Amino acid sequence: MKRFLSMIMVLTMIFALGMTAHAADVPAAQAPKFSITINNSQSGHTYEAYQIFAATLFVNPEGNKVLSDIKWGTGVTEGAATKFGAAAEKAKTLSNPNDARAFANELEAYLNAANAKSSVEGAGKYTISDLEAGYYLIKDKDSSVSGHDSYTSYIMEVVGDVTATPKSGVPQVEKKVKDTNDTTGETTGWQDSADYDIGDNVPFQLTATLASNVSSYNAYKIVFHDTLSAGLTYNNDAKVMFNGTDVTANFQIHYDNAKNTLTISCDNVKAFNATNDSVITVEYTAKLNENAVVGPTGNPNEVHLEYSNNPNPSGAGDVGKTPVDKVIVFTFEAVVNKTNEKGEALEGAGFTLYKKDKNGDFKPVGEEVKGDKMTTFTWKGLDDGEYMLKETTTPNGYNTMEPITFTITAEHDVTSADPHLTALNVDKVFQGDSNTGKVEATVENHPGLVLPSTGGMGTTMFYAVGGILILAAGAMLLLKKRNPGKA
Repeated sequence: MKRFLSMIMVLTMIFALGMTAHAADVPAAQAPKFSITINNSQSGHTYEAYQIFAATLFVNPEGNKVLSDIKWGTGVTEGAATKFGAAAEKAKTLSNPNDARAFANELEAYLNAANAKSSVEGAGKYTISDLEAGYYLIKDKDSSVSGHDSYTSYIMEVVGDVTATPKSGVPQVEKKVKDTNDTTGETTGWQDSADYDIGDNVPFQLTATLASNVSSYNAYKIVFHDTLSAGLTYNNDAKVMFNGTDVTANFQIHYDNAKNTLTISCDNVKAFNATNDSVITVEYTAKLNENAVVGPTGNPNEVHLEYSNNPNPSGAGDVGKTPVDKVIVFTFEAVVNKTNEKGEALEGAGFTLYKKDKNGDFKPVGEEVKGDKMTTFTWKGLDDGEYMLKETTTPNGYNTMEPITFTITAEHDVTSADPHLTALNVDKVFQGDSNTGKVEATVENHPGLVLPSTGGMGTTMFYAVGGILILAAGAMLLLKKRNPGKA
């Protein structure tokens, strides 16, 4: 029995030693690995994860993730230890998100890109896999963000499997225009299209809604880049407003006459207390000039916003830009063709066009249009409203035509990213064509009647007949005296 018990004890010890040896020999490849999932529906990012602290991860009784045996991780250079000291001691100072954010910014110069783990993009998310336990900094890869996007603020996460939502955001910009009918005096609200006469001042509005993370930036820059068509001339009257306050003095305003571009910029909107999702508006006017394009192409006016897009320390000069937003100002043309009663082109006429204002008065649209050989008369650059056409010079031998009143009615997209002219209607003898932007009419002149003048032809005839009768009577009287016996 003693020998048997001794053998059992020896076997037990051998078995125990074997178990210990087996546990110690577990290859590192079989240690648990984790992943970080980043929710972001914006495609095109490349996220990188840098292991800042390597450690053993466990969950304490309160359910919190806790790191033990903390050392500097593979994602930082040796300079981190020199800068920050022992990893375990530095980790103790990260007691809240603000501390972690500040530490992340400080680490920027000590990140080891050679050991970074990159993300794989999925449907509305990005995943970084095969991560050992530890404390990680997640960031956009340098120079990987372009176009209409922005960089994510640095994310610090303790790994078991975690999901993170990036703190990033982009602003938006809109451009609008108001439309005024001169005849009714009515002015619309801000919309995406309008029609005006050449010579009118057209009101425009730019609206920038800032990103949702402006507070993450030390300074937040915006620049309105506004491009006017050749048919619009800036009136040098831009005004910038924020929360009902005029902040124009905080902006630099530059108009490039050669390129017809307007630039309105501020290096730091936080200087006048703009912050997350703040709204900044610009209003100005531009004159519709003689270069205005008639018809459906119209006179577009476009804007995009340039903005700070990297809140991290190295990204002070990084910028993105929004998509372009566009409005269009339309203008139209009236054409009158002059003919005689046979439908043949008739020279020698002159016309004046009048437009009815909101007081009910007809005011001339420019001067009389006429020419010795002119048979077609054109008025370029009209908007909707009520008009009157008068023949103010009448061809010789023809009657003056009665004035013609007519109303132009235009329809165009008032809410659209790409506004179009959809209809151009006119009453009376005119016809409208939305494909050309013209309203056109053919008008006739009729010759006058030639009437006899009082005391003219009729009186002369009476004189002639009377004279003949007198001469005949005298001749008979003379014959009678010569031949008295004859009756």
